[in-house]
Amino acid sequence: MWHSVFAFTNIVALAAWIVLVVLPRRPFPLTLVLYLGVGLLCLVYTLGLAGVVSGTLAPGAGNGTGAGFGSVEAVRAIFATDAGVAIGWTHYLAFDLFTGLWIARDADAKEFSRLVQVPVLLATFLVGPVGLLFWLAIRERRARQLHGRPK
Repeated sequence: MWHSVFAFTNIVALAAWIVLVVLPRRPFPLTLVLYLGVGLLCLVYTLGLAGVVSGTLAPGAGNGTGAGFGSVEAVRAIFATDAGVAIGWTHYLAFDLFTGLWIARDADAKEFSRLVQVPVLLATFLVGPVGLLFWLAIRERRARQLHGRPK
């Protein structure tokens, strides 16, 4: 089951990233990315997490393993099961896609060309926080210029 969840979330995320990077930034494609991309990934994450925590989807997962957030070992125990990996990966996919959507909207609002946006979006897709860091550094000057511009 968890292999299917993993594969499904990868397909959803990849399709949403393709829409975000390739298609024109009109309301409908952006709505698809937000709700059928980010929203669906959040739903899968929430249902998977609830199913594991309740024991419904992965009976015994985490019981007696010391799983938690208080140490490296405790976090490792969370990811020691297929359920933990699939749910954790879905978490990453959802937040990276949401970050990419924010970057794309912010870049459009600040009138950055797609030539600047695409490498940043690809970095966000592949190594989330690195792409976000690049965007925060790139956008700063333009954000200051736009903020100081008379209305």
